[in-house]
Amino acid sequence: MRTDFAATPKTAIVIGAGVVGHCTALALQRSGFATTLIAPAGIVATASLGNAGHIATEQVEPLASPAAVRGAWKRLFRNGGALALPLRDIATWLPFVIRLVRASRPARFAAGRVALSALLERAMPAWRRVLADAGAHDLLIEAGHIVVWESAATAAAGLARWRAAETGTTRFVELSAAECAAVAASVAVPIAGGIRFTGSGQVADLAALQAALAARFKGLGGVRIDRRVAAIRVVGRRACVFLEDGSRMPADRIVVAAGAASGELLTPLGLRVPMIAERGYHLHGAADGVGLPPVVFEDRSVIVTRFRNGMRVAGIVEFGRRDTPPDPAKWRRLQEHAVALGLPMEGATRWIGARPTLPDYLPAIGRAGVADNLLYAFGHQHLGLTLAAVTGELVAALARGAEPRVDPAPFDLARFGSDGLGRR
Repeated sequence: MRTDFAATPKTAIVIGAGVVGHCTALALQRSGFATTLIAPAGIVATASLGNAGHIATEQVEPLASPAAVRGAWKRLFRNGGALALPLRDIATWLPFVIRLVRASRPARFAAGRVALSALLERAMPAWRRVLADAGAHDLLIEAGHIVVWESAATAAAGLARWRAAETGTTRFVELSAAECAAVAASVAVPIAGGIRFTGSGQVADLAALQAALAARFKGLGGVRIDRRVAAIRVVGRRACVFLEDGSRMPADRIVVAAGAASGELLTPLGLRVPMIAERGYHLHGAADGVGLPPVVFEDRSVIVTRFRNGMRVAGIVEFGRRDTPPDPAKWRRLQEHAVALGLPMEGATRWIGARPTLPDYLPAIGRAGVADNLLYAFGHQHLGLTLAAVTGELVAALARGAEPRVDPAPFDLARFGSDGLGRR
């Protein structure tokens, strides 16, 4: 352990109020830090609220993989798939794609799978602890999820892929004919095959989750400031936060957990953050409360989730800039899937948000080498909700100078090297 980081800390600042930021702030407050959470007020387009609500403990294989690179062409949006590479943003996504291809080499993929597995095997227990402490254990539904296919050919191929994949602490069984018929009865397409996972889960209400975490943080004495952080500056190996009005906020520990905006704070300090805004879209409509577990329609690359407050159809992987206007064609594609599935999406609300994604599809969790009091926790791509609770616990251990339960080395930003391309 680094002794220069082991001075007795008393105060902490967390930048970012998404689910990772809230879990981190809560873990720090419970660890004895007087913690301040800083984020602009009124942000609603975060991935924390727009995701599918799926606790995806089965996704131990990083999406930066040899198989993903080989099959990217047929998954392009223009070919009917869910992967969008907008020409208008080519200057943003082309360097990222080059880095992704480098990160997909077999040795790096294998190492990433080991690292991700170590986090994911602790994800569900961490959520149980956090929600029990917050008095909101009912928000976690541990009923697994379902993956289905609509043709015999895709069912055979999909089942073979999952049988060859590592799924961590989850397990799955093939759906019987009767179970396929039961799923088919709720949609307007035939179900030729499917599998049911156990060990994964769902959050019943994402807004209620955020409210529960915020209430517990406040109840423990935590403070939130609704302001924008203008910059982090380092003097004499000590980082300090500067707000948009120029005011200065020092702390014994500062954690950058600002999702897709994290790079804007860390890059000026000389850190390599080769992150992209991997934008996702959803439609959310009225429906009965939670009934079926999340259902992945793998042929369509969409997931359908029933929440307490309605039904959501989510999908699309769009590489680009955070500030690029939404593409209505993406919502139209989701609407077409909803109509084909016979789902009640008339009058559905539309959402777009940016997943913070690094080229190797591992999060960035660790200590920043430029300052003794600066840490970071972001870049969780599709697993932000899944890994938020365990990330908070890991960061709190690092902030105390304690030995963490998970080796943080694979998640250090230093893995990207001096050029951000992943060269060692």
